[in-house]
Amino acid sequence: MKNGFFKEGFCVLRAKIDMSSSNINMRDPIMYRIIKKKHYKTGYNWCIYPTYDWAHGQCDYIEQISHSLCSLEFENKRPLYNWFIKKICNNKNIKPKQIEFSRLNLSNTITSKRKIQFLIKNKIIKSWDDPRLSTISGLRKRGYTSTSIKNFIKEVGVSKRNNTIDKSLLEFWIRKDLNKITPRIMVVINPIKITITNYPENNVEWMNAENNPENINSGFRKIPFSKNLYIEYNDFLEKKKENFFRLYIGNEVRLKNAYIIKANSIKKNDNGLIKEIYCTYDPLSRSKESKNNRKIKSTLHWVSIQHSFIIKINLYEKLFLKKNINHINEKIYENINLKSLKKTIGYAEPYLKNIAKVGNHIQFQRIGYFYIEKINNNVITFNKTISLKGYKNK
Repeated sequence: MKNGFFKEGFCVLRAKIDMSSSNINMRDPIMYRIIKKKHYKTGYNWCIYPTYDWAHGQCDYIEQISHSLCSLEFENKRPLYNWFIKKICNNKNIKPKQIEFSRLNLSNTITSKRKIQFLIKNKIIKSWDDPRLSTISGLRKRGYTSTSIKNFIKEVGVSKRNNTIDKSLLEFWIRKDLNKITPRIMVVINPIKITITNYPENNVEWMNAENNPENINSGFRKIPFSKNLYIEYNDFLEKKKENFFRLYIGNEVRLKNAYIIKANSIKKNDNGLIKEIYCTYDPLSRSKESKNNRKIKSTLHWVSIQHSFIIKINLYEKLFLKKNINHINEKIYENINLKSLKKTIGYAEPYLKNIAKVGNHIQFQRIGYFYIEKINNNVITFNKTISLKGYKNK
């Protein structure tokens, strides 16, 4: 074939460029590949495939795309893009322009399609919509809103310089968006039992709680309070430590929307772990009704054991240990965070059943923002969107 060469089952057609009429530093660019192999879609019906360099500008011209936006690695392809369009395209129509900008790289994650495919193939993640990825489908499955993503993009802007944006900026925008639109619910993920020894047996009180203090139109809900409660395990210490203001023996805390309690003694299991905390409550300290001006340094969330129900929770952390993983050529296996996904359960207050719908966002008070992925057989599964600032899963 003229201006070409052959190999068994393979042929390349080349465009012959008149170098005397062009100041472009290129020679014999490849236009087509002819491969007599089965295609995964068309089978053996076709064997001629245009290269990206050749097809890119032609497709843009046919579809009358005015500007083709590419990442910086395509910058050295622009002379060929322009040359093909100049030689072939009709002057009467719009001639596309290729403009390059830097790829939006986020810290501790990857955007490379090749690397993502590697993770899927090696069963490190299941698919492109894994919530630990920064793909659009992954972010949406994790509960990131379109508003937060758009605001993040506006803040970052367009750059011609390769860099990595710290993911904390994206997290700032999702917190800001969800803060005003999500109802608050009390959920205990790592429970420890509290028994209020001076509270009447079989008594239940219904406490008033704001659904969202950031939104005056969100209304109120009722929370059941009883003798036996769950609080978070890491909200209690047997002995006080410096700068620890939550519950410990002899200390008082307020239970949110309820009473002030004081820890008096504990019960341990056979392994020496705390199984139960025995407390007393002040019946005159009910939230927003008490006239006592005692200053309590800490407020804890809680649920009534007999009224709570179990939910499933997927807790996500950074997928990679190193920040600039996109620029690392070594095996990404070595940088994978093996604790990036933790499947657990939580105990939720009953009001959650009234508002739970797939796609809803909920704030677990003092913990973070969560997204309802699915509801099967009345079991609700949440994906963690982001922790509240300063909160860490333990």
